Amino acid sequence: MSLGIAILTISDTRTMADDKSGNLLAERVTTAGHRLAARAIVSDDKYAIRAQLSAWLIADGVDAILTTGGTGLTGRDLAVEAVTPLLDRVTEGFGELFRWLSYQDIGTSAIQSRALAGSANGRLVFCLPGSRGACELAWDQIIGKQLDARTRPCNLAELLPRLREPSDRPAQKIPSRRD
Repeated sequence: MSLGIAILTISDTRTMADDKSGNLLAERVTTAGHRLAARAIVSDDKYAIRAQLSAWLIADGVDAILTTGGTGLTGRDLAVEAVTPLLDRVTEGFGELFRWLSYQDIGTSAIQSRALAGSANGRLVFCLPGSRGACELAWDQIIGKQLDARTRPCNLAELLPRLREPSDRPAQKIPSRRD
């Protein structure tokens, strides 16, 4: 199952020529048999991040979005604040698992990552730290496997069509004590 994946690097200093994390993710995406649907670099500005993400969230051919950068604790680390309001659902387990795996590599420094994932408008969104090592760990040990429809017992690739199901069903009435 080939997915269209967009990659967004969030940085005030990187260019396509020296974007090691974005280049690594692009290589991993295509090697896994997916399509690189789009790629961009935006500054550490939450409105620029939201604008690019919003465009991809309505674009045909984009099934998942990977962001790299801006997940730390400094004043310029705005990815989480930019992305979270756009998400329909947050996948808490991604950040938890990422930090657990990171801990095995970098020890207690793993607490400084605010990596997160979720879904928005029927697309998967992953926010990764900006380091090449963090992107490699996230793709190789979590994302690549979850975007592979062969991963068992379950995977996110299989869920994509269901993420696009309408969620506007009428709420079921919960009987009150008076009923």
